[in-house]
Amino acid sequence: MSSLRLALPSTGALFDGTASLLSNCGLGVRRANSRRYTADIPSLPGVDVLFQRQSDITVELDGGSADIGIVGLDRYAESRLERGDTVLVHSGLGFGESKLVIAVPDSWLDVTSMSDLADIALEFRGKGHDLRIASKYPRLVKRFLNQNGVNYVSMVSVSGGLEAAPVMGYADVIADITATGATLRENGLRILVDGIVAESQAVIVGNGRALAADPEKLSLTRQMLEKIEANLRADKYQRVTGDLKGESEAEVARQVMTRRELGGLDGPTISAVHTGKSSNWFTVQVLVRKTDLAEVVSHFRDLGGIGIAANDVQYVYRDTCDSYDQLVENLQRFPEMALSGQQ
Repeated sequence: MSSLRLALPSTGALFDGTASLLSNCGLGVRRANSRRYTADIPSLPGVDVLFQRQSDITVELDGGSADIGIVGLDRYAESRLERGDTVLVHSGLGFGESKLVIAVPDSWLDVTSMSDLADIALEFRGKGHDLRIASKYPRLVKRFLNQNGVNYVSMVSVSGGLEAAPVMGYADVIADITATGATLRENGLRILVDGIVAESQAVIVGNGRALAADPEKLSLTRQMLEKIEANLRADKYQRVTGDLKGESEAEVARQVMTRRELGGLDGPTISAVHTGKSSNWFTVQVLVRKTDLAEVVSHFRDLGGIGIAANDVQYVYRDTCDSYDQLVENLQRFPEMALSGQQ
Protein backbone atom coordinates (compact mmCIF):
# COMPACT_ATOMS: atom_id res chain seq x y z
CA MET A 1 0.00 0.00 0.00
CA SER A 2 1.31 3.47 -0.89
CA SER A 3 1.79 5.80 2.06
CA LEU A 4 0.42 9.32 1.84
CA ARG A 5 3.17 11.75 2.87
CA LEU A 6 1.60 14.64 4.81
CA ALA A 7 3.81 17.68 5.47
CA LEU A 8 2.85 19.78 8.50
CA PRO A 9 4.33 23.00 9.92
CA SER A 10 6.91 22.18 12.58
CA THR A 11 6.61 25.38 14.64
CA GLY A 12 4.62 28.56 15.14
CA ALA A 13 0.95 29.46 15.02
CA LEU A 14 0.22 27.17 12.08
CA PHE A 15 1.71 24.24 14.01
CA ASP A 16 -0.67 24.90 16.92
CA GLY A 17 -3.67 25.46 14.67
CA THR A 18 -2.95 22.33 12.64
CA ALA A 19 -2.55 20.16 15.75
CA SER A 20 -5.85 21.46 17.11
CA LEU A 21 -7.71 20.93 13.83
CA LEU A 22 -6.51 17.37 13.34
CA SER A 23 -7.24 16.49 16.96
CA ASN A 24 -10.78 17.88 16.69
CA CYS A 25 -11.30 15.81 13.53
CA GLY A 26 -10.24 12.57 15.19
CA LEU A 27 -6.99 12.65 13.21
CA GLY A 28 -4.62 13.36 16.08
CA VAL A 29 -0.92 13.02 15.26
CA ARG A 30 1.22 10.57 17.24
CA ARG A 31 4.78 11.86 17.61
CA ALA A 32 7.45 10.15 19.72
CA ASN A 33 8.83 13.50 20.93
CA SER A 34 9.02 17.13 19.82
CA ARG A 35 12.45 16.57 18.26
CA ARG A 36 11.21 13.89 15.87
CA TYR A 37 10.40 15.10 12.36
CA THR A 38 8.24 12.09 11.52
CA ALA A 39 4.96 10.86 13.00
CA ASP A 40 1.79 9.03 12.10
CA ILE A 41 -1.98 9.28 12.53
CA PRO A 42 -3.20 6.16 14.40
CA SER A 43 -6.80 6.60 13.24
CA LEU A 44 -5.75 6.76 9.59
CA PRO A 45 -3.14 4.07 8.80
CA GLY A 46 -1.15 4.73 5.67
CA VAL A 47 -0.41 8.41 6.39
CA ASP A 48 3.21 9.33 7.12
CA VAL A 49 3.53 12.75 8.77
CA LEU A 50 6.58 14.90 8.01
CA PHE A 51 7.20 18.05 10.07
CA GLN A 52 8.75 20.81 7.97
CA ARG A 53 9.37 24.54 8.18
CA GLN A 54 6.40 26.30 6.64
CA SER A 55 8.67 28.02 4.13
CA ASP A 56 9.82 24.60 2.89
CA ILE A 57 6.50 22.78 2.58
CA THR A 58 5.49 24.10 -0.86
CA VAL A 59 9.00 23.43 -2.17
CA GLU A 60 8.84 19.86 -0.84
CA LEU A 61 5.48 19.36 -2.55
CA ASP A 62 6.71 20.75 -5.85
CA GLY A 63 9.76 18.50 -5.63
CA GLY A 64 7.70 15.39 -4.91
CA SER A 65 9.08 14.78 -1.39
CA ALA A 66 5.56 15.14 0.06
CA ASP A 67 2.09 14.46 -1.35
CA ILE A 68 -0.07 16.93 0.58
CA GLY A 69 0.61 19.57 3.21
CA ILE A 70 -0.87 22.32 5.35
CA VAL A 71 0.60 25.77 4.75
CA GLY A 72 -0.39 29.42 4.71
CA LEU A 73 -2.00 30.52 1.45
CA ASP A 74 0.45 33.44 1.31
CA ARG A 75 3.48 31.16 1.50
CA TYR A 76 1.98 28.78 -1.07
CA ALA A 77 1.31 31.59 -3.55
CA GLU A 78 4.80 33.00 -3.05
CA SER A 79 6.77 29.76 -3.28
CA ARG A 80 4.94 27.51 -5.74
CA LEU A 81 6.34 26.85 -9.18
CA GLU A 82 4.25 28.65 -11.80
CA ARG A 83 4.07 25.55 -13.99
CA GLY A 84 4.59 23.03 -11.22
CA ASP A 85 2.46 20.14 -10.04
CA THR A 86 0.99 21.63 -6.87
CA VAL A 87 -2.76 22.20 -6.60
CA LEU A 88 -4.98 23.79 -3.96
CA VAL A 89 -6.79 20.98 -2.13
CA HIS A 90 -8.75 22.88 0.56
CA SER A 91 -9.02 26.66 0.31
CA GLY A 92 -9.63 27.60 3.95
CA LEU A 93 -9.15 25.74 7.23
CA GLY A 94 -10.32 28.59 9.45
CA PHE A 95 -7.10 29.43 11.29
CA GLY A 96 -3.88 31.31 10.62
CA GLU A 97 -5.75 34.32 9.24
CA SER A 98 -3.45 37.17 8.25
CA LYS A 99 -2.81 39.79 5.58
CA LEU A 100 0.22 40.71 3.53
CA VAL A 101 0.25 44.52 3.58
CA ILE A 102 2.26 47.52 2.41
CA ALA A 103 3.26 49.74 5.34
CA VAL A 104 5.04 53.11 5.31
CA PRO A 105 6.60 55.17 8.13
CA ASP A 106 4.16 57.33 10.11
CA SER A 107 6.31 60.33 9.18
CA TRP A 108 5.17 60.00 5.55
CA LEU A 109 2.02 62.00 6.27
CA ASP A 110 1.08 62.56 2.63
CA VAL A 111 1.37 58.90 1.66
CA THR A 112 -1.90 57.10 2.43
CA SER A 113 -2.62 55.10 -0.74
CA MET A 114 -0.92 53.09 -3.46
CA SER A 115 -1.25 56.01 -5.89
CA ASP A 116 0.64 58.15 -3.37
CA LEU A 117 3.31 55.48 -3.18
CA ALA A 118 3.57 55.49 -6.98
CA ASP A 119 4.20 59.25 -6.85
CA ILE A 120 6.88 58.81 -4.19
CA ALA A 121 8.58 56.14 -6.30
CA LEU A 122 8.72 58.61 -9.20
CA GLU A 123 10.22 61.26 -6.92
CA PHE A 124 12.86 58.81 -5.74
CA ARG A 125 13.62 57.93 -9.37
CA GLY A 126 14.06 61.60 -10.17
CA LYS A 127 16.70 61.78 -7.45
CA GLY A 128 18.59 58.88 -8.98
CA HIS A 129 17.58 55.89 -6.87
CA ASP A 130 14.72 53.43 -6.48
CA LEU A 131 12.18 53.09 -3.70
CA ARG A 132 13.41 50.23 -1.48
CA ILE A 133 10.80 47.75 -0.22
CA ALA A 134 11.75 45.10 2.32
CA SER A 135 9.73 41.89 2.18
CA LYS A 136 9.91 38.13 2.47
CA TYR A 137 7.32 37.91 -0.31
CA PRO A 138 9.02 39.59 -3.30
CA ARG A 139 7.01 37.71 -5.90
CA LEU A 140 3.57 38.65 -4.56
CA VAL A 141 4.60 42.19 -3.68
CA LYS A 142 6.21 42.95 -7.04
CA ARG A 143 3.10 41.74 -8.86
CA PHE A 144 0.89 43.89 -6.63
CA LEU A 145 3.07 46.94 -7.17
CA ASN A 146 2.93 46.47 -10.94
CA GLN A 147 -0.86 46.19 -10.82
CA ASN A 148 -1.01 49.49 -8.94
CA GLY A 149 1.40 51.37 -11.16
CA VAL A 150 4.22 51.54 -8.63
CA ASN A 151 7.40 51.36 -10.68
CA TYR A 152 11.08 51.98 -10.05
CA VAL A 153 11.34 49.89 -6.91
CA SER A 154 13.98 47.50 -5.63
CA MET A 155 13.09 44.58 -3.39
CA VAL A 156 15.24 44.15 -0.30
CA SER A 157 15.56 40.66 1.12
CA VAL A 158 15.45 40.54 4.92
CA SER A 159 15.82 37.45 7.08
CA GLY A 160 14.83 38.92 10.45
CA GLY A 161 12.13 41.31 11.58
CA LEU A 162 11.05 43.70 8.85
CA GLU A 163 9.62 46.40 11.09
CA ALA A 164 13.07 47.85 11.85
CA ALA A 165 14.08 48.16 8.19
CA PRO A 166 12.99 51.82 7.68
CA VAL A 167 14.51 52.91 11.01
CA MET A 168 17.77 51.08 10.29
CA GLY A 169 17.93 52.69 6.89
CA TYR A 170 18.17 49.65 4.61
CA ALA A 171 14.60 50.03 3.27
CA ASP A 172 12.06 52.82 2.85
CA VAL A 173 8.85 50.75 2.98
CA ILE A 174 7.99 47.23 4.09
CA ALA A 175 5.54 44.58 2.94
CA ASP A 176 4.86 42.16 5.76
CA ILE A 177 2.38 39.64 7.15
CA THR A 178 0.18 40.88 9.97
CA ALA A 179 -2.87 39.62 11.82
CA THR A 180 -3.90 42.77 13.68
CA GLY A 181 -1.41 45.45 12.61
CA ALA A 182 -0.40 46.04 16.25
CA THR A 183 3.30 45.28 15.74
CA LEU A 184 3.45 47.62 12.77
CA ARG A 185 1.86 50.44 14.75
CA GLU A 186 4.21 49.88 17.67
CA ASN A 187 7.13 50.34 15.29
CA GLY A 188 5.88 53.58 13.77
CA LEU A 189 4.47 52.05 10.57
CA ARG A 190 1.10 52.59 8.93
CA ILE A 191 -0.76 50.33 6.47
CA LEU A 192 -1.84 52.05 3.26
CA VAL A 193 -5.62 52.24 2.90
CA ASP A 194 -5.55 50.09 -0.23
CA GLY A 195 -2.30 48.33 0.60
CA ILE A 196 -3.54 44.78 1.20
CA VAL A 197 -1.48 42.60 -1.12
CA ALA A 198 -3.15 39.33 -0.19
CA GLU A 199 -5.31 37.75 2.51
CA SER A 200 -4.21 34.42 3.88
CA GLN A 201 -5.17 31.52 6.12
CA ALA A 202 -4.14 27.91 6.47
CA VAL A 203 -4.91 25.76 3.43
CA ILE A 204 -4.23 22.23 2.22
CA VAL A 205 -2.15 21.89 -0.93
CA GLY A 206 -0.96 18.81 -2.74
CA ASN A 207 1.21 17.42 -5.49
CA GLY A 208 -1.42 16.89 -8.16
CA ARG A 209 0.65 14.51 -10.25
CA ALA A 210 1.40 12.24 -7.28
CA LEU A 211 -2.25 12.14 -6.18
CA ALA A 212 -3.54 11.59 -9.71
CA ALA A 213 -1.18 8.68 -10.26
CA ASP A 214 -1.94 6.78 -7.04
CA PRO A 215 -5.54 5.74 -6.19
CA GLU A 216 -4.50 4.73 -2.66
CA LYS A 217 -3.05 8.16 -1.89
CA LEU A 218 -6.13 9.80 -3.37
CA SER A 219 -8.38 7.60 -1.23
CA LEU A 220 -6.50 8.55 1.94
CA THR A 221 -6.74 12.20 0.95
CA ARG A 222 -10.48 11.81 0.53
CA GLN A 223 -10.85 10.29 3.98
CA MET A 224 -8.96 13.21 5.50
CA LEU A 225 -10.97 15.81 3.59
CA GLU A 226 -14.28 14.17 4.50
CA LYS A 227 -13.52 14.41 8.23
CA ILE A 228 -12.04 17.90 8.07
CA GLU A 229 -14.89 19.29 6.01
CA ALA A 230 -17.53 17.65 8.21
CA ASN A 231 -15.83 18.92 11.37
CA LEU A 232 -15.50 22.49 10.09
CA ARG A 233 -19.15 22.46 9.04
CA ALA A 234 -20.21 21.10 12.45
CA ASP A 235 -18.71 24.14 14.15
CA LYS A 236 -21.67 26.17 12.84
CA TYR A 237 -24.38 23.83 14.19
CA GLN A 238 -25.90 22.45 17.36
CA ARG A 239 -28.38 19.66 17.92
CA VAL A 240 -31.47 20.72 19.89
CA THR A 241 -33.59 18.06 21.57
CA GLY A 242 -36.89 18.51 23.36
CA ASP A 243 -40.10 16.65 24.26
CA LEU A 244 -43.36 17.90 22.70
CA LYS A 245 -46.92 16.70 23.21
CA GLY A 246 -49.10 15.81 20.23
CA GLU A 247 -51.55 13.35 18.73
CA SER A 248 -49.00 11.78 16.37
CA GLU A 249 -45.52 12.17 14.95
CA ALA A 250 -46.99 13.84 11.87
CA GLU A 251 -48.95 16.32 13.98
CA VAL A 252 -45.85 17.21 16.05
CA ALA A 253 -43.85 17.63 12.85
CA ARG A 254 -46.45 20.08 11.56
CA GLN A 255 -46.15 22.10 14.79
CA VAL A 256 -42.37 22.26 14.54
CA MET A 257 -42.46 23.15 10.84
CA THR A 258 -44.74 26.14 11.35
CA ARG A 259 -41.39 27.93 11.47
CA ARG A 260 -39.66 26.23 8.56
CA GLU A 261 -36.46 28.18 9.08
CA LEU A 262 -36.21 26.65 12.57
CA GLY A 263 -37.03 23.12 11.48
CA GLY A 264 -33.42 22.01 11.22
CA LEU A 265 -30.92 21.39 8.48
CA ASP A 266 -32.90 18.47 7.06
CA GLY A 267 -36.12 18.75 9.05
CA PRO A 268 -36.96 17.33 12.50
CA THR A 269 -36.38 13.78 13.68
CA ILE A 270 -39.31 12.64 15.83
CA SER A 271 -39.76 9.53 17.95
CA ALA A 272 -42.30 8.43 20.54
CA VAL A 273 -41.45 8.64 24.23
CA HIS A 274 -42.12 5.23 25.80
CA THR A 275 -43.13 5.67 29.43
CA GLY A 276 -44.75 2.29 29.91
CA LYS A 277 -48.21 3.81 29.87
CA SER A 278 -50.37 5.78 27.50
CA SER A 279 -48.46 8.88 26.43
CA ASN A 280 -48.69 11.47 23.70
CA TRP A 281 -45.17 12.79 24.16
CA PHE A 282 -42.62 12.76 21.38
CA THR A 283 -38.90 13.56 21.36
CA VAL A 284 -37.92 16.03 18.65
CA GLN A 285 -34.37 16.57 17.40
CA VAL A 286 -33.28 19.31 15.00
CA LEU A 287 -29.85 20.27 13.72
CA VAL A 288 -29.75 24.07 13.58
CA ARG A 289 -27.27 26.88 13.13
CA LYS A 290 -25.83 28.16 16.39
CA THR A 291 -26.98 31.64 15.44
CA ASP A 292 -30.59 30.36 15.48
CA LEU A 293 -30.33 28.55 18.82
CA ALA A 294 -32.18 31.12 20.95
CA GLU A 295 -35.08 31.27 18.49
CA VAL A 296 -35.31 27.49 18.26
CA VAL A 297 -35.48 27.16 22.05
CA SER A 298 -38.21 29.84 22.17
CA HIS A 299 -40.11 28.05 19.40
CA PHE A 300 -39.98 24.73 21.30
CA ARG A 301 -41.16 26.48 24.47
CA ASP A 302 -44.05 28.13 22.62
CA LEU A 303 -45.12 24.64 21.52
CA GLY A 304 -45.11 23.43 25.14
CA GLY A 305 -41.77 21.66 24.87
CA ILE A 306 -40.00 20.36 27.97
CA GLY A 307 -36.53 18.94 28.65
CA ILE A 308 -34.98 21.11 25.97
CA ALA A 309 -31.22 20.55 25.54
CA ALA A 310 -28.61 21.78 23.08
CA ASN A 311 -25.42 19.88 22.27
CA ASP A 312 -22.44 20.50 20.04
CA VAL A 313 -21.84 18.03 17.22
CA GLN A 314 -18.46 16.85 16.02
CA TYR A 315 -19.25 16.14 12.38
CA VAL A 316 -21.91 17.21 9.92
CA TYR A 317 -21.62 15.21 6.70
CA ARG A 318 -23.41 16.05 3.48
CA ASP A 319 -24.06 13.82 0.47
CA THR A 320 -20.79 14.96 -1.14
CA CYS A 321 -17.42 16.30 -0.05
CA ASP A 322 -16.98 19.62 -1.83
CA SER A 323 -13.22 19.89 -1.39
CA TYR A 324 -12.63 16.36 -2.69
CA ASP A 325 -14.88 16.91 -5.70
CA GLN A 326 -12.96 20.10 -6.49
CA LEU A 327 -9.66 18.27 -6.10
CA VAL A 328 -10.69 15.55 -8.56
CA GLU A 329 -11.72 18.23 -11.04
CA ASN A 330 -8.34 19.95 -10.66
CA LEU A 331 -6.53 16.66 -11.20
CA GLN A 332 -8.09 16.12 -14.62
CA ARG A 333 -5.22 18.06 -16.23
CA PHE A 334 -2.78 15.32 -15.23
CA PRO A 335 -2.60 12.37 -17.68
CA GLU A 336 -2.06 10.06 -14.69
CA MET A 337 -5.62 10.72 -13.54
CA ALA A 338 -7.14 8.86 -16.46
CA LEU A 339 -4.88 5.89 -15.76
CA SER A 340 -5.80 5.79 -12.07
CA GLY A 341 -9.49 5.31 -12.86
CA GLN A 342 -10.60 7.56 -9.99
CA GLN A 343 -13.95 9.32 -10.19
